[in-house]
Amino acid sequence: MKIALDAMGGDNAPYAQVEGAVLAAKEYGIEIILCGDKGTLTECLKVAAKHHITYKVKNLPISIKHASQVVGMHESPVDVFKNKKDSSLMVAIGLVKNGEAAAIVSSGNTGALMAASLLELGRIKGVARPSIAAVFPSSLGRMLILDVGANVVCKPKHLQQFAVMGSIYCKYVFGVENPKVGILNIGGEETKGNELVLEASKLIKQSDLNFIGNVEGNEILGGKAHVVVCDGFVGNIVLKFAESFAKNLVSIMKKDITKQGVFTKLGGYLMKPVIKGLMKKVDYDEVGCAPLLGVNGNCFKSHGGANAKAIRSALVNAAQSSGSLVHKHIEENIKKYAEAE
Repeated sequence: MKIALDAMGGDNAPYAQVEGAVLAAKEYGIEIILCGDKGTLTECLKVAAKHHITYKVKNLPISIKHASQVVGMHESPVDVFKNKKDSSLMVAIGLVKNGEAAAIVSSGNTGALMAASLLELGRIKGVARPSIAAVFPSSLGRMLILDVGANVVCKPKHLQQFAVMGSIYCKYVFGVENPKVGILNIGGEETKGNELVLEASKLIKQSDLNFIGNVEGNEILGGKAHVVVCDGFVGNIVLKFAESFAKNLVSIMKKDITKQGVFTKLGGYLMKPVIKGLMKKVDYDEVGCAPLLGVNGNCFKSHGGANAKAIRSALVNAAQSSGSLVHKHIEENIKKYAEAE
C-alpha cells in the first residue's frame, strides 16, 4: 500500500514532510511517494540521511513524483484547481485517482485539498457535505469530533450525515461495533440548543444509530460518546483549543515545578514517566491527521504546522485507515438512509 504525501504543503514543508516520511518508512515499512520538486526533495533526503546515520535512507521504500508547482496556504481553491494542475497537491491527488496510491496526506491549504478532492475524486453519492473528522483520546480509547472546519455553516441534514460517517469510521477503523453518537450542545436537556442542534437531534434520533443525545463540552473526553457531531465553526474552535491546551499544559507544569523546592522537583522527576505517558495520549502529533469523510477516496488532512513526528503519525494512520475501505462503507450506508427517506 502506497501513500502519496504532499511534500510541499504546510508551514514546515518540505523538511518536516521528508523527515516524517523517513520515520514512517523506517519504523513501519510504509511505502511513500513524495510529491514535489524532485531536486528539492532529493536534497532533503540527503539531509535526512545525515540525521539518521544508523541506516541508509536510499534503501527505504520512498520514491519521488515530480511536481513543478506549490500551493500557498492562502490561495483560492478555485485558482489552484484551474492554474496549478502540476502542484504537489494536485499530483498527489492524481496518484490516488489513478490507483497508484491508496491515500493522500497533506498539511497544506485545507480549502484547496477539499476542493481538489471533490473535483478529482468525487463526492460519495448521497453525501451532501464531506466532513473533516478529528481523532481525540477519551476514556473509551479514541473518539471522533466532526466537523472540525470543512463546513462553517451547516443544515440539520448535514449533521445527521456527519453522524452516519463518523459512526462508520469508528466501526471499521476503531473496531467499535455499535458506536455511541452524540451532538455537541450547551446542556444535557433535550430542549437546550439552537435551531440547528434541535432539528439535527430529531433527524439523528430517527435513524438506527446508537444516538445518546446531547454531549456538553466537559463530557467530550469522558467517554459519553464515540462520535460527537457539530458544525465546522464550533468544531474547529474545539480542535484548536484542545491542541493548544495539551501543548501548553506541559510548559505550565515545568515552570511551576522549577519554582518549588527540592522535594517537589524530585517528585516531578519521579512522575516524569507518568506525565510523559499522559502527554502522549493527548498529543495531537501522535494522531497526525484527520480523515476527510464523504470523498470517494482516502484523504487525510494534517495540521498546517505539522512537524516530522506529526507527519510520521499521519502516514501511519492513513495507511491503517485506508485498508478499512471506509469510503465504500459510507457509500453503502448513506444510500440506505437516502432510500429510507
